[in-house]
Amino acid sequence: MTSRPTIDGLAGPLTADEIDAVRKPYRAASLLPGRAYHDAAIHDFEREVWFRRDWMIVGREEDAPDRGTYFLAQIGDEPLVIARGRDGALRAFYNVCRHRGTAVVEEACGKAVRFQCPYHSWIYDLEGNLVRAKHTEDLEDFDREDFGLVSVRLETWQGFVFVCLSPETPPLLDWLGDLPPHLERFDFARLRVAHTETYEVGSNLKFIAENYSECYHCPGIHPQLNKLTPYDVGGDFAPTGPWQGGWMELVDDAETMAVDGGHRNGRPVIPGVTAVDERRIYYYLIWPLTFISIHPDYLLVHRLEPAGPDHTRIVCQWLFEPTTIAAPDFDPSDAIAFWDLTNRQDWHVCELQQRGTRSRSWTAGRYSNQEPSVHAFDLMAVDRYANDGVNSQRTVRLRYDVPPPLDGDSFEGGIAAARLPRATPAGSTRNVARTKAKSGTTAAR
Repeated sequence: MTSRPTIDGLAGPLTADEIDAVRKPYRAASLLPGRAYHDAAIHDFEREVWFRRDWMIVGREEDAPDRGTYFLAQIGDEPLVIARGRDGALRAFYNVCRHRGTAVVEEACGKAVRFQCPYHSWIYDLEGNLVRAKHTEDLEDFDREDFGLVSVRLETWQGFVFVCLSPETPPLLDWLGDLPPHLERFDFARLRVAHTETYEVGSNLKFIAENYSECYHCPGIHPQLNKLTPYDVGGDFAPTGPWQGGWMELVDDAETMAVDGGHRNGRPVIPGVTAVDERRIYYYLIWPLTFISIHPDYLLVHRLEPAGPDHTRIVCQWLFEPTTIAAPDFDPSDAIAFWDLTNRQDWHVCELQQRGTRSRSWTAGRYSNQEPSVHAFDLMAVDRYANDGVNSQRTVRLRYDVPPPLDGDSFEGGIAAARLPRATPAGSTRNVARTKAKSGTTAAR
């Protein structure tokens, strides 16, 4: 057995055998081991390595729309404040006073002309500069310019606010791979949040992400959803970035995902929707904590906030075009009710999965031929656990109504096994040949 690489002083949490079991060709692969969902040390590894090194969505630009507005965020144990400065630019800082480490900002969101530490009244401007620190005038080698709030990398895309705690990670648009051009026909930055629901779920984040990645469970768990978008009608995309996605097709008499038959009730389509888009619901998982679901008339966003190996807070938001929200008869309750029900159905089975996999009797299961997207997510996870330079191939179903190809099959019937290079975690190197050897699947033409 090979030794496990170390990342920032932390040993990779899975053994080589456990990693190889997931990296096997799709029909031979096994799920992640049970301890990946329960072990506090593995959660600590994810918090220290995944969440500190990759770009994380912490909110929307509209959460701090005007000069002086701000909101708080948390990445693992790191408290952050995101503020719009006097120049109109968004910035992120650690919410930590440079004097004795007190959290400077207490309210979850608001508007301020400056930030004043509640302990000893050190004052910072909206750009993070220390502008006043009483009783420091006679200190040796003390310069206020050296004691501003510590900044954090912040970039935006499609109205989403991303932060990254690592200086080594590539810029956001490079890190996202081909997702920006893939979705460039849409203008999500225009959309506004019409409703927010927050859920406390007794489940590991990976169970929730795996559940989002497949609809094998939909006929039994989501009869309402399956009636509008049958689980076996749709397909997946072949990304070159830290994301995965696909679509499901609406039945003929449905217009969106909503209660009472899936009608939009007069709501227009969101900007960028094509005639093809109007008959589909798109689902995207942006590694590792955000799901975006594109409907003809609204955008649904799930943002995961892991609070431990067995608990995840999920912030769910429904976004619509501003003119749609402003209409006097605007009523999103049909879309909200549909997804609130669907969410609770999902959270229930994820909690049951969390409970059952605690048993010593359970060993890593196998993927059905309806779950290549679950395998794809798990491959993204083990590549980061291993940090060995391998970018694993993911099997892609371009049509849900045809099983994935057998190992070694050529591209037939709209099915492909696509090699998916992506931004490699900082400190590791790409190794395409090794990736190809590991996967044994066929590259798409």
